[in-house]
Amino acid sequence: MPASSPSSSTLSQIPRGIWVLGFVSLLMDISSEMIHSLLPLFLVTSLGVSVVVVGLLEGLAEATALITKVFSGTLSDWLGKRKGLAVLGYALGAFTKPLFAIASSTSMIFSARLLDRLGKGIRGAPRDALIADIAPPALRGAAFGLRQSLDTVGAFVGPLLAVGLMLLWANDFRAVFWVAVIPGVLAVLLLIFGVREPTAAPTAPRRNPIRRENLKRLSPAYWWVVGIGAVFTLARFSEAFLVLRAEQSDIPLALVPLVMVAMNVVYSACAYPFGKLSDRISHRSLLALGLVVLIVADLLIASSTHWAVLLAGVAIWGVHLGMTQGLLATMVADTAPVDLRGTAYGFFNLCSGIAMLIASVVAGLLWEAFGAASTFHAGAVFAALALIGLLFGVKTLGASRVA
Repeated sequence: MPASSPSSSTLSQIPRGIWVLGFVSLLMDISSEMIHSLLPLFLVTSLGVSVVVVGLLEGLAEATALITKVFSGTLSDWLGKRKGLAVLGYALGAFTKPLFAIASSTSMIFSARLLDRLGKGIRGAPRDALIADIAPPALRGAAFGLRQSLDTVGAFVGPLLAVGLMLLWANDFRAVFWVAVIPGVLAVLLLIFGVREPTAAPTAPRRNPIRRENLKRLSPAYWWVVGIGAVFTLARFSEAFLVLRAEQSDIPLALVPLVMVAMNVVYSACAYPFGKLSDRISHRSLLALGLVVLIVADLLIASSTHWAVLLAGVAIWGVHLGMTQGLLATMVADTAPVDLRGTAYGFFNLCSGIAMLIASVVAGLLWEAFGAASTFHAGAVFAALALIGLLFGVKTLGASRVA
């Protein structure tokens, strides 16, 4: 009998830098999710903000992060360096956390949220490109899945801490926001001292990555990945709506963030196994199955506010994320030239950012006009359209790795 399982063998082959980047993401997600799991409730219950405004804020915030990635990714390609931009982005995210604790108006929350997401945008594409640079090609799916899995551990630990502190401190939102500063600062320090950027091989003089001749090198297969990623975002909208849906159930206010814990526990458990699986099977099949899972989640959440049904829907939503998020990142790396990876991640996230803004605003408008269930029914419809496009649109690419 072999001394270790294939899974443990694969984990041992993943470079140290991937593990460190995963723990950096874990710490920053603890910091961010301690705030973000409470923020919709804080806005609605403490500041009297409408759900439409929450949708607009979430859409603009996430769109800011995703759109910024096109510039930071391009800059990382031009410089030939990734780590410095990643450090800058994580530092901006960490040092905006105190703004949530001292905010006394919607405009301050709005500014803090946008600055926080700006930091996410600055670090995102260079970090993903750095992972692709460090990871061996045969383990790329596993590497992205591992980073996503560790990131998502932070995404459920953060809400758990938020719930515990809310219960301990009698729903004191601001005190919880102050505690969130600590893991954010630790993430920045770990990145600075724990990750060594690989030495690039000598290349031709660096030129603007978004010149026309460079953009022509991005293949049709890459642009298909960009398109399907944008449609996935339209189908999913902001997870703030999961928190607001939970608030409509009989769950006590302090325990509402547990819905994000449930989602992220499942997401974390699924991300690495599905990432590893994506190194071995058809990407199209895995994406299609992910969309079917999202449709089931949307329909469940729309059907009832009973806590058991809601948690089941949220957990299935987490399975969808685990199946698809690392896979899409892997597909970008597989279909883009090595020296344009940062730019490729940037354009991928630009299109997803625009889709996130549209989806979150539409979700908020549907919620206000027709009720919460209509928001999730619309998500199911978009997911079904994405599934049709995935199954039939990919044929135009011929035989490719995405199929």
